[in-house]
Amino acid sequence: MFLDQLKNQLNENQPLFIGEETALRSAVLIPLVQVDEEWHILFEVRSFTMRKQPGDISFPGGRIDSTDPSPMAAALRETHEELGVDPKTVTIVGTLSPYVASSSFVIYPFVATIDYNQIIHSYNKEEVEEVFTIPLKWLLDYEPYMHSVSVEPVPSLNFPYEKIMNGAQYQWRARSMEEWFFDYEKYTIWGLTARILKHFIEIIK
Repeated sequence: MFLDQLKNQLNENQPLFIGEETALRSAVLIPLVQVDEEWHILFEVRSFTMRKQPGDISFPGGRIDSTDPSPMAAALRETHEELGVDPKTVTIVGTLSPYVASSSFVIYPFVATIDYNQIIHSYNKEEVEEVFTIPLKWLLDYEPYMHSVSVEPVPSLNFPYEKIMNGAQYQWRARSMEEWFFDYEKYTIWGLTARILKHFIEIIK
């Protein structure tokens, strides 16, 4: 009886990873737009007055609020707030695998088509410094480059070393993180945006 009940519980929908329920969850939209009858991807330059990551290049999107019924709804809401795009005019093409940046941070990316002519006149200048597009053909031909960043754990001052083997002499394991870069004209795309972009382009290829 116990095993049957356990089997049913394990077969029910489970989180993407242990800790997803308490992680910082964000959703982004990869906007496909047509410019001169050619498909482009649209990017935002975050306003220089923003408190976090001013001037960085990103996709529209942001944190999933408790009032958002789904990650997709959050991506559409954020796109509306940042670019002034009516969610009813957005066509979702598909969903990418979530990007688990760490055990406490996950991003849900969605691919959609939107009207570029609507954006260039309506984006929120308090949050977005400017918008620009890159031809999909250019991205398919481009080879991004990578630099490694070493990430080392730093325990808190009150970490209970007395409870673990070797105590304060415990050998914490550093990890190497890949940072990808795309250079297009005067713009450099890197960080989480570059990781998601690279994955998307690899799918198309």
